[in-house]
Amino acid sequence: GNSAVTHAELEIHSLTAELESLKNPQGLGLSSHLDGLREENAKLKYRLNVLKRSLQEERSQCSKTMMNINQRLQEIFGEAIREACPDLENPPLAVTPNQQAKFGDYQCNSAMAMAQMMKSKGLKVNPRQIAENIQQNIPDNELIEKTEIAGPGFINVHLKRSFVSKLLTNLLLNGVQPPPLESKKKVVVDFSSPNIAKEMHVGHLRSTIIGDSMCRLFEFLGYDVLRLNHVGDWGTQFGMLIAHLQDKFPNYLTVSPPIGDLQAFYKESKKRFDEEEDFKKRAYQCVVKLQSKDPAFIKGWNLICDVSRNEFQKVYNCLDIQIIERGESFYQEKMTAVVKEFEAKGLVEMDEGRKIVFAPGQQIPLTVVKSDGGYTYDTSDLAALRHRLFDEKADIIIYVTDSGQGTHFQVVFAAAQMIGWYDPNVTRVEHAGFGVVLGEDKKKFKTRSGDTVRLMDLLDEGLKRSMEKLKEKDRDKVLSTEDLTKAQRSVAFGCIKYADLSHNRINDYVFSFDKMLDDRGNTAAYLLYAFTRIRSIARLANIDEAALRKAAETTEVLLEHDKEWKLGKCLLRFPEILQKILDDLLLHTLCDYLYELATTFTEFYDSCYCIEKDRQTGEVVKVNMWRMLLCDATAAIMAKGFDILGINPVSRM
Repeated sequence: GNSAVTHAELEIHSLTAELESLKNPQGLGLSSHLDGLREENAKLKYRLNVLKRSLQEERSQCSKTMMNINQRLQEIFGEAIREACPDLENPPLAVTPNQQAKFGDYQCNSAMAMAQMMKSKGLKVNPRQIAENIQQNIPDNELIEKTEIAGPGFINVHLKRSFVSKLLTNLLLNGVQPPPLESKKKVVVDFSSPNIAKEMHVGHLRSTIIGDSMCRLFEFLGYDVLRLNHVGDWGTQFGMLIAHLQDKFPNYLTVSPPIGDLQAFYKESKKRFDEEEDFKKRAYQCVVKLQSKDPAFIKGWNLICDVSRNEFQKVYNCLDIQIIERGESFYQEKMTAVVKEFEAKGLVEMDEGRKIVFAPGQQIPLTVVKSDGGYTYDTSDLAALRHRLFDEKADIIIYVTDSGQGTHFQVVFAAAQMIGWYDPNVTRVEHAGFGVVLGEDKKKFKTRSGDTVRLMDLLDEGLKRSMEKLKEKDRDKVLSTEDLTKAQRSVAFGCIKYADLSHNRINDYVFSFDKMLDDRGNTAAYLLYAFTRIRSIARLANIDEAALRKAAETTEVLLEHDKEWKLGKCLLRFPEILQKILDDLLLHTLCDYLYELATTFTEFYDSCYCIEKDRQTGEVVKVNMWRMLLCDATAAIMAKGFDILGINPVSRM
């Protein structure tokens, strides 16, 4: 199937090019020639249409992947607009799902914007006229039943029910497959990134959850993803920590020091650093020794890093996070080369002993070398970006950190473009920032004593609360101990992730266990229960996997009831949702979609019988198989959505 499609696409491409060249025959300049050309043109057009039609059939037959209906409609309307207004440069292409069912399923509202464009060129055209012109030029296609023009020039699109039904069957037979990938891009996502010897705080939790979910999306879509943990594992604070280590555990080289609480250890050493002049001097000498790679100091550094890593890993284990550590220390050797490269291109200025770099359009410079000869965050971020571009050969690089670092990254990206490391039109380098976490008092999230909240305490609290919630629902009476523990972890960690992901990441976010564990509204608790209920419908009807599979192969999914139709269309919007998130990296869109899907399913389930039971005996007398298939498709899309959000549903809850 696929090679035939590619071949057809290439042929369409060359025929279209040929047609274009025939439109401008000035090079030929012979009028007798023209009649022959016109005839040739008509033949070509005919061949082109035949090819296009067979390509569409090929597409809907051989594609295991899910069709992005919105994108397909954009192709169709794009063609209609080009035919209708060939002289308009880059006409706006706006196709969106219809909000009100009575107006159809999708809507193309390009006509109004096109009328505006023409008006600016001094042409007065009625947008309704343009809409009619577009409507007349809609090419043959497989999915539009009819179009109507409404209001000032909206084109309402009604989809063919039989086509939607065919797509649902395709989904049931092939599972939830990602849309076809044009090229396998390399993606680097820099997320989580805590600091060694400091507690991971709520900001790191956000970065970890958001970054992991972005990776899961890219992975599902078939990209090659490198998940990087850019930990703060280098710098002056290590001098102070190693000096304190030498005093407290003088035999650290032979006996592994029992640093139980690294947080307390850090605070003690910081206190000494601030108060004891001698200690401060020694700390600075330790930094120099560490930077010159003295083995005893490297060993001390490694010990401290390991204690921290174990702490981080506890959080990652709870949240099921895979990530590769590549800390600031990894880029130490590479920084010198970066500074040399900027100097060689004459891009470095001296400023009171510092070496600075001004990037075009940026107010603040980067400091690449401090007056004492040391490097900065600016230097290591440049080195890291260079490594990701040239060594990892990344096509997409995403930094997930709090919005406060937005300006810093803007300057780093501008400098990298200025020196010619990448072209933003080819390589996508982006900072995905997020807001602060607030407590329920709307102030910055802290403990009562004003310390940062320890993430392990937070996760434990989540486990405690979710168990209370399950017991409140009497789940402990029906579930085995093993299933209850599974449900407890699924709800606790699912709710913490979902609460974060369901808010627009750019805004500040209020952390509230009560809200996230509420099983009403757009929460993981509600969705996990809904999902479990949908999964249990087939169980209640005694239908096993094999029977569903056979039904998917033989039963048409009927969409006659308006609630069936609404659910069917909602299911098929999944690829559009993923495409949108790929463009703007805002994951709350997926949460909104899953919530909409769950509520649309409930409407369907409440008004369409899937199973009919005998009133007296409660026995199943009739199973509506196509509705069971709709249940199955809903569960499949929800499961894939959960998977992208990093939420782990359980079979019994």
